[in-house]
Amino acid sequence: MIHRRSLLASSALASLAAIVPLHAMAQSSKKDAVTLALTLEPPVLDPTASASSSIAEVTHYNIFETLTKINPDGSVSPMLAESWDVSPDLKTYTFRLRKGVKFQNGEPFNADAVKFSFDRAGSEGSTNKDKRSFAGMKVSVKDAHTVEIVTEEIDPDFLFLLGQATAIIVEPKSAATNSTKPVGTGPYQLGQWRKGSSVTLVAWPEYRDANKIRIKRATFRFIPDAAAQVAALLAGDVDAFPRAAPRSVPQFAKDPRFQVHVSGSRAKTILAINNGKKPLNDVRVRKAIAAAIDRKAVIEGAAEGYGKPIGSHYVPGAFGYVDTTGINPHDLEKAKALLAEAGVKLPLKLTMTLPPAPYARQGGEIIAAQLAKVGIEVKLQNVEWAQWLSGTYGNKQYDLTMISHVEPFDLGNFAKPDYYWAYDSQEFRDLYDKIKHTPNPTDRARLLGQAQRLLANDAVHGFLYQPQWVTVAHKNLRGLWKDMPIFVNDLSALHWSEKN
Repeated sequence: MIHRRSLLASSALASLAAIVPLHAMAQSSKKDAVTLALTLEPPVLDPTASASSSIAEVTHYNIFETLTKINPDGSVSPMLAESWDVSPDLKTYTFRLRKGVKFQNGEPFNADAVKFSFDRAGSEGSTNKDKRSFAGMKVSVKDAHTVEIVTEEIDPDFLFLLGQATAIIVEPKSAATNSTKPVGTGPYQLGQWRKGSSVTLVAWPEYRDANKIRIKRATFRFIPDAAAQVAALLAGDVDAFPRAAPRSVPQFAKDPRFQVHVSGSRAKTILAINNGKKPLNDVRVRKAIAAAIDRKAVIEGAAEGYGKPIGSHYVPGAFGYVDTTGINPHDLEKAKALLAEAGVKLPLKLTMTLPPAPYARQGGEIIAAQLAKVGIEVKLQNVEWAQWLSGTYGNKQYDLTMISHVEPFDLGNFAKPDYYWAYDSQEFRDLYDKIKHTPNPTDRARLLGQAQRLLANDAVHGFLYQPQWVTVAHKNLRGLWKDMPIFVNDLSALHWSEKN
């Protein structure tokens, strides 16, 4: 019913918009400001302090910069590092840094700041989600503008890692307060953060390429409800909505005032299972949950069909991908048999924690109905994003949760027994260690295939689908990312077209 009501609301709003002038859009040709909308509000503004991708959506490449920059096609180019050399054994990287760069508090950007940033990210008290990667680096200052990084493990994706939000370069004196008063080297500064409503960034006039920045003021509004997202776009209150609810595609695709982009992703939407809780620590119970799920129905109901089924924590198009969707196929009778074999007394009562994103709230209802068919009664518990981060992710206080993991290269999380999934497999840790130390592409792809099959056979989660992200924007806004290897909104690339 919720799904149908939202569609009716969207249709009504579309009819209203046909007769109401879109005042904000009419003036677009002379704009130097933009309003974007996001589903989730960031809990803090320091992407090294929390695993929430919503932080990077506001601050990455805008306030904070990295040594390398990830482009929309997934390639890597220079940013704060002008160039680099890699040793023959693929473990030593020498970066030559950009000169004449300063932080927004006036302090110089140099090799010492790089060493501080990476040492901090890998320190014992670090809350950086990629802490393990940074802890495996030895960073040496060769001179003011040259840094050498020696890695413990071979990582073909190392330059990509250094372009992600967890690898931002921070200024030592201001690092402790970046969560609320972010200071970076980027083209924008924090203007205002209205908690629960919006974040406004303003162009930093002392940025090294300030003359190339055409958007001088950008406001991010936070709108979790799918119907409200549609309403804000139609009313002209929002100029662009990256990663909007997919249900909006048909009506906006037909409206000449808008542009719609449907992009691929490296994200994995999963029904995460707490492997540390009884009876979920029994692989037969997890396999039963996986067998009870009809992925196609979930994709249709939660993502409006914009997704591809996955059978492991890996997506089509990624290096080394193998199709594992046949390992745990939809089979209600098998699910019932597995629960009986595991000695589970029915009904098995579980709680599913759902963050605010529409795909989670809608998908949770569908999966709960599917699990009920095999005797698993699921209580749905809707929580706010901050509650999910602290309770579910931070304290493992959950049985099941539906969530999209958007990091491109995150198989390593399954090698962490203390990660919120509580998956503890020495076999996987040994296999992942081999992957990290295998430079040969053919051998590495073979091992990645083994890792995917192991996760599928262990039914660590109910692996659901690879989402396709939808961006809806005013027709005259240029520079939007059409593909999204990572979640960023690169404001420096945006500008308004003079053409109507």
